[in-house]
Amino acid sequence: MKKYLSFICFSLLLCNVAKAQGLLAKTNPVFTHQDTLRGSITKERAWWDVKYYHLDIKVNPVDSTISGSNMIRYQVLEEYNKMQIDLQKPMEIYKIVQEGKELKFQRDGNAFFVELVAPQKPHDIKELTVFYGGKPKIAVNPPWDGGITWSKDKNGKPFIASTCQGLGASVWWPNKDHMYDEVDDMQISVNVPKNLTDVSNGRLQSVVDLKDGTRTFTWYVSNPINNYGVNINIGDYVSFSEVFHGEKGDLDCDYYVLRDNLEKAKIQFKDAPRMLKAFEHWFGPYPFYEDSYKLVEAPYLGMEHQSSVTYGNGFKNGYRGRDLSGTGWGLKFDFIIVHESGHEWFANNITYKDIADMWIHESFTNYSESLFVEYYYGKEAGAEYARGLRTKIQNDKPIIGKYNVNNEGSSDMYYKGANMLHTLRQIVNDDEKWRTILRGLNSTFYHQTVTTKQIEDFLSQAIGLDLKPFFDQYLRDIRIPTFEYKFKKNKLSYRWTNCVVGFSIPVKVTLNGKEQWLKPQAEWTNLPQVAKNLKVEVDKDFYVNSFEIK
Repeated sequence: MKKYLSFICFSLLLCNVAKAQGLLAKTNPVFTHQDTLRGSITKERAWWDVKYYHLDIKVNPVDSTISGSNMIRYQVLEEYNKMQIDLQKPMEIYKIVQEGKELKFQRDGNAFFVELVAPQKPHDIKELTVFYGGKPKIAVNPPWDGGITWSKDKNGKPFIASTCQGLGASVWWPNKDHMYDEVDDMQISVNVPKNLTDVSNGRLQSVVDLKDGTRTFTWYVSNPINNYGVNINIGDYVSFSEVFHGEKGDLDCDYYVLRDNLEKAKIQFKDAPRMLKAFEHWFGPYPFYEDSYKLVEAPYLGMEHQSSVTYGNGFKNGYRGRDLSGTGWGLKFDFIIVHESGHEWFANNITYKDIADMWIHESFTNYSESLFVEYYYGKEAGAEYARGLRTKIQNDKPIIGKYNVNNEGSSDMYYKGANMLHTLRQIVNDDEKWRTILRGLNSTFYHQTVTTKQIEDFLSQAIGLDLKPFFDQYLRDIRIPTFEYKFKKNKLSYRWTNCVVGFSIPVKVTLNGKEQWLKPQAEWTNLPQVAKNLKVEVDKDFYVNSFEIK
């Protein structure tokens, strides 16, 4: 028996060691030279500012290839003669041309370093064209493990789409693949077989039929756009349209779906104008009126491609027919239409400079779901939806990732991030002020790339509190702050524990049925009370724990 118990203890020890090693690997991943090339603002990127792309490609469903060119127009910021262009294996760059001269380049994994011959003088506007092709990485589990999806609809026709957040747009086209530098505007020309349609970002400029049995669709994006937001969607599409009368006037809304799904879409996509109405109320005008709003059926769940939001939720309410909050409110709307379109404000309008700050996209957009519910079903319904998402919080690692290595943080950026913002709203304790703050974010950082510090500083100033400890707690720590209290001689003592240094947010509590605001600190604070057996309840809309010391 002793030998058996010893074996069990040893086995448990090994299991605990393995778990600890696994957790360590998750929180301290090993980064490579390629991670740095992909995730940092290298010297070969810093000296030039991308102004315009013309992506001109042929997509061939028969052999799953993409080939063509990308013309890059840029402004010289400082004199230098080496440029980093990104394109991931197994794609190849065939040649690069500037001012009629073919340039030399060297490949370092997924980065190409181009030797420029022409003088590169500050303030000059220059162009070069990259010719490339190959079979891009096939998406394994889009949109999470992205690339190109080569599928077929139920009629056997090609159904093709791109997804590349995190992985990078350079998985299928050559560009300056770092989020800090958004192109100001771009043109996208996509050549496909004549029986297919390509839907990309912006507005359709032309459709040209060619003698070889193909046609080229050309789209123009007039607003700044992040790299991963650029997309292709190719299929046997039919479309319908409507006009949304919004804060900035008439917004063109176009919907593209597979031919057999038209009637279902006409019913399900009624959530699109509902979404626009709610989010313009909370966040301000839709950020891309000039480029229209499009909802496009795709062969995967969905993604926030700018002005070309993709949809694959099966024409069902909820998330594939399920309510993620477990409250019932999640079945009142189509999750993909609401969530992915919410990213038009938080991801496409306000965009992280570094993917480590991906919470700026996902926390606000996840929170937008509860604001949508609130707009149509009342404040308590929205709050209940937000609270219901807490069961999915893992508190496994910090929400913010590692900088300069293309590393995102914990998936808690969704549900924990939303509840962090919901908690912040309680601290503000003024619904109209909170709405003004959300709208102010979108106007202050309109069409910009930002850092976490910029968002933190804005919110601190707008709310009038030093929120650094608050954000340190929820974004950079995995502990849930605990409101700890005790009774002694008819006095209530309370404090914050399980928290970072300086965490001292006010909190609303109910004392024997009466609401009251308290300002706990790390040290005990006393509140004289005459009532015996005082019942203390922390407001449930604060994402904190509470614990009574007996």
